[in-house]
Amino acid sequence: MVDVVRGEIVNPRTVLIVDGRIAAIGEPDTISIPSAAVRVDGRGRYLMPGLVDMHVHLFNNSSRRPPNEWAFPLFVANGVTGVRETRTEPAAMTLVNRWRTKVTRGELIAPRLLAAGAAVGADSVEATRRQVREAKAAGADFLKIFSEVQEPQWRAILEEARALQMPVCGHIPGEVSLLDAATAGQRSNEHLTQAYEACSAREKHFLDTRKGLDGKEIVNLRDAQERDVLTSFDQPVCARTAAALARTDQVQVPTVVLAHSEARGSSTNFRDDPRWRYLPPDEQARWERILKDYPPGGKKLAAQRREVSLQIVNTLHTAGVRILAGTDSPMPLVYPGFAVHKELELLVEAGLSPADALRAATIWPAEFLGLSESSGSIAVRKRADLLLLDANPLSRITHTQRIRAVVLDGRLLQRADLDALLKPAVDSQAK
Repeated sequence: MVDVVRGEIVNPRTVLIVDGRIAAIGEPDTISIPSAAVRVDGRGRYLMPGLVDMHVHLFNNSSRRPPNEWAFPLFVANGVTGVRETRTEPAAMTLVNRWRTKVTRGELIAPRLLAAGAAVGADSVEATRRQVREAKAAGADFLKIFSEVQEPQWRAILEEARALQMPVCGHIPGEVSLLDAATAGQRSNEHLTQAYEACSAREKHFLDTRKGLDGKEIVNLRDAQERDVLTSFDQPVCARTAAALARTDQVQVPTVVLAHSEARGSSTNFRDDPRWRYLPPDEQARWERILKDYPPGGKKLAAQRREVSLQIVNTLHTAGVRILAGTDSPMPLVYPGFAVHKELELLVEAGLSPADALRAATIWPAEFLGLSESSGSIAVRKRADLLLLDANPLSRITHTQRIRAVVLDGRLLQRADLDALLKPAVDSQAK
């Protein structure tokens, strides 16, 4: 067994699963196994907790296309047994709850929706406060902020959220500093927003130029300044920022795989990727449209962002800032499920040990979401969301991809079952 809490391999154990929970763990031949039990021979293999993707998008709120239910089998086939949905709307919480019920009943093969956040931020402070109350009434698990939210609205969100006891997560607004946001109580920062500025000696200059602008203008200016921000990365400044950030409770979901994928840009061979056939036609069309319009120089800028991201992640992690694994799938070239494994590779490339990379996708998300009593590690009475691997992931992080079986809420999916989930969404030859 892979003990992600201690970061070590436990000697061979027999694990008994009953009604979706781990009922017993013991040395081989010491546990009484019911005669009707399904036995899985794990000798020579490694059992670990299921993976969690802490930043996914299951809804298409801008295009109003149908939800991304097509991604569910891709997550499960890759051992992702839990996800955090990061942009829903109050009206969509009905569907979220329906998915949750179907997964619990075994009617839907999909990762557990561990949390769903409602996007908030309007033109006025009062309208923003109203959005927060509507999100709470609809049952959203947290509030999601985007970069274009102006500072007065952002502060109103934090104030209203405290009164309603709702976590505030998401982007750091483009005119707010990373440390101010963490100190004010924003619980997560996605994509390292404002961390790049915070790791520059010119942070104050960049933020001052954005003050007083409307949301769209803030984002446009921030994007225009990106090359200067990345070029002005300062390691000593970053180390001081990281030390201060570690004294707050804010976690970082860096989604380095996004910059890694963008660095590939609009390469014409992306359709040759064997995973391309898993995308439904309308998703393929969306990716093609976005990649076709990829800006000149975008790949070079993304490559620079990737390298600076790795330096920032290393500095934050070294200082004790909690890093969580997320992908932003299904952004173009960020394939649901598959991207989690690449994110883990990138976290190791940034300097995390394989054990810490595994923690970033298992026990640390569970702790952040308040679910560690029931998930995130292998222990009696915890949910049976597990992966059986053919190789040790603590010796090489890419071994998380060598999946022999997945246990999803106690349901056994062996290799043939997982392969069956990876059905092409379109007939590529006919297309």
